[in-house]
Amino acid sequence: MEINLYKFKLAIANALITTTDLAEKANVSRTLISNILNGKKSEVQPATVGKLARALDIKVEDLI
Repeated sequence: MEINLYKFKLAIANALITTTDLAEKANVSRTLISNILNGKKSEVQPATVGKLARALDIKVEDLI
């Protein structure tokens, strides 16, 4: 599932959360979040998108 980079950055900014805190809250690696933010990875597992959305308190649709 492809994450929209602009929407992901916007969601992080709106949540006032650091990437480290997001990684911990979503139970994913900080490296994964860094790779998404740096455009090195846009395709991730649907479950991972769900974890990120839940950690950011948004719907999955807000990230894709």
